[in-house]
Amino acid sequence: MGTRDRGALSGVRIADFGWVLAGPYATMLLSYLGAEVIKIESRRRPDEQRIAHRAGFSEDLEASSNFLEVNLNKRSVSLNIATEEGAALARRIVAQSDVVVENMRPGVMDRLGLGYQELVKVKPDIIMASISGWGSTGPLRQYTAYAPCFASFGGLANLTGYADGEPNTSTSAMDARSGTAAAFAVMMALTIRQRTGQGQYIDMSSCEALNSLIGENVLEYVMNGRSPMRQGNADAIMAPHNCYRAAGEDKWISIAVGTDAEWDGLRAAMGDPEWARDEAFASTYSRWQHRDRLDPLLQQWTERHAPGELTELLQAHGVPAFPSYSAEELFADPHLRARDSITEVKHPVLGERLAVSPPWRLSETPAAITKTAPLLGEDNQYVLCDLLGLSEDEVARLAEQKVVY
Repeated sequence: MGTRDRGALSGVRIADFGWVLAGPYATMLLSYLGAEVIKIESRRRPDEQRIAHRAGFSEDLEASSNFLEVNLNKRSVSLNIATEEGAALARRIVAQSDVVVENMRPGVMDRLGLGYQELVKVKPDIIMASISGWGSTGPLRQYTAYAPCFASFGGLANLTGYADGEPNTSTSAMDARSGTAAAFAVMMALTIRQRTGQGQYIDMSSCEALNSLIGENVLEYVMNGRSPMRQGNADAIMAPHNCYRAAGEDKWISIAVGTDAEWDGLRAAMGDPEWARDEAFASTYSRWQHRDRLDPLLQQWTERHAPGELTELLQAHGVPAFPSYSAEELFADPHLRARDSITEVKHPVLGERLAVSPPWRLSETPAAITKTAPLLGEDNQYVLCDLLGLSEDEVARLAEQKVVY
């Protein structure tokens, strides 16, 4: 029995109409748990991630690392759902699925004949998750919403960044957070259906999903009348708490001291310099009050040492510290490799690639990456013939008419 067969969501099939990032990320997380995800896509309007990648834009729909990173474990069927026959075939896929996920602008799926009210006719207990910037109702429903939009409106952008800098929308990270919330909502709906037999429609606003992550900041304003602002690496209580320059070109180390014992450990690691004995740094609160003086003094020490050397020394003295890694350093980190946090995948066009492993460790139903991202339409035979029962001649006709496209 393979890992996918033992997954927590083994036996669950998902019709994936997602594109770009939020929707595809949600379904990829669910695929890690063993769900069979069928990505429904077309050359008529390719997923933007298939043409945009780190080096810019490409006409090769199979050569994007961006697409690979959010579509692992999935199948792909190439259906032009803008045609009546394509939409009808999509409904037949839904009829044999448990979940539908989409993140188009509100109203698009309805116009294609693939809205929730149509899909419950072919699958009464279907669970459908619609991810949009502002939800399907309300005055903002028709606005296009990319990550910078709902990150700003949800409040995270205004809290992210340096104190003297501009808000940071974090772009793709916000889509991923939205997708994570959607995956959680789908799992809740599956649990409810298991108990009641009823499906449901999940109308998810990315703006609200992100806003739910900053509840303490909302309460700070509602209860105390204070609007929190960006603080960079500063902490509300701890000091020193920052990212400090280390020896080497653009090398940094993060240090977070939360107790007097950790401060004593930091002093010992530095050789107890005279400046560290200043009364201004004698207590946790006093260090926080004088953090603007403390940080430059500490950096005078850190910038003389390599990040790895500092990390070992500080951790040996009980001080939380770790290098600020580049992506390349992160993927090469021995600790992450030892914990199987990185998975190697082989793509037929991109070749050997590294991917971030599933974030969960489940003993009886292990989450896993079992295959690379699909080529466009690589599972047409399985979906159209094996699953829907079409003949090869019928598939050929549909391909000639660009319904299968």
